[in-house]
Amino acid sequence: MYLHEELETLTRTEIEALQFERLLRTVRRCMKSPFYQKRFAEAHLSPEDIRSLDDLRKIPFTTKQDLRDNYPFGFAAVPMSEVVRLHSSSGTTGTPTVILHTQKDLDEWANAVARCLYMVGLRRGDVFQNSSGYGMFTGGLGFQYGAERLGMLTVPAAAGNTKRQIKFITDFGTTALHAIPSYASRIHEVMEDMGIDPVRDTKLRTLIIGAEPHSEEQRRKIEKMLGVKAYNSFGMSEMCGPGVAFECTEQNGMHIWEDYYIVEIVDPQTLEPVPDGEVGELVLTTINREAMPLLRYRTRDLTRILPDDCPCGRHHKRLDRMKGRSDDMMILKGVNIFPIQIETVLMQFEELGTDYLITLTNEEANDLMTVEVELKDFSDDYPRLQALTREITRQLKDEILLTPMVRLVPKGSLPQQEGKAVRVRDLRRTLI
Repeated sequence: MYLHEELETLTRTEIEALQFERLLRTVRRCMKSPFYQKRFAEAHLSPEDIRSLDDLRKIPFTTKQDLRDNYPFGFAAVPMSEVVRLHSSSGTTGTPTVILHTQKDLDEWANAVARCLYMVGLRRGDVFQNSSGYGMFTGGLGFQYGAERLGMLTVPAAAGNTKRQIKFITDFGTTALHAIPSYASRIHEVMEDMGIDPVRDTKLRTLIIGAEPHSEEQRRKIEKMLGVKAYNSFGMSEMCGPGVAFECTEQNGMHIWEDYYIVEIVDPQTLEPVPDGEVGELVLTTINREAMPLLRYRTRDLTRILPDDCPCGRHHKRLDRMKGRSDDMMILKGVNIFPIQIETVLMQFEELGTDYLITLTNEEANDLMTVEVELKDFSDDYPRLQALTREITRQLKDEILLTPMVRLVPKGSLPQQEGKAVRVRDLRRTLI
């Protein structure tokens, strides 16, 4: 039942004692980071001021903008000669965020993901297929090394090419699949077109889902379509990637591994803590990382700590599924996109005005993005407008890694706003 029984079955008292020990070690390590040296000096803090877990609140928050401002290696807490891998956020405009790993960090990351997969019943002898993107995106390599750590046969199928995904599932006897919810639904649609019954014609029994908001109803529908048990997962590159929190077989909230992280839920406006059970912004502190520890990192994800213990016997806190974001980030097909990325591309074209509207919809289990943008001047030169539309689409795809539908509209045709402009309409049917 437990891969790391001595850690997974710790009591609350034991968890907090371990957290404090690791927090002290982490704070001392942070003093080797140029960013935290400066941050602690500005706050008139020293490691000796942290005498209890409650003293964590003395430390200022860390934000994504801090990561950008200290690009690329300003957060490094070890010599760069000890860093063996980095991951970076997508996007070509603006400054990306970079996360650094030592070999020990990668080993611990693999252990955390392996623990998650073991918790939902996966074992040596299973065939694990990963439809996540590889490269700089952490979902690919994170699940890859975690699955290998368990001794499973792993299929690094990567994203896309659905018919090939299905061929791998049927030919290799895939028993476990990692996919974002919308893509899992797409796989079922193509299976139907190909005359494949996932229950009769495949060995699939476990599905790992995450990376995009989805409702409990959508999860149950996917389970029925594919004949699997689907487990929610939560991860983010800043914390390492997948493996931060995961459902157990009870499917009643995601256990967050508190031997790796200290969890806070704060009001996103006042930044004061909220009681367990109330929704707020998730703030995480890493306590088992060498290369790049992060203290009180504002994830911008909205969730809550679920009350009471889980019947599985683990006392690590459970997070509810993410309710949304406290900033303007969009999640489309598992890709994190900010409106400013789209605006930056649009504003490069002299033919365009300043008003635009991003609309997100969901059709046949597919997330779609439509970008409407006003022309600066009227034009009936349709060949030129078609060429302009193609070029805008190409540049947006290069920036956000997805292909939106671009519509050029006459000046003044988009809704006029008083006050702050509404740039995004999310009309997707999934309930967050």
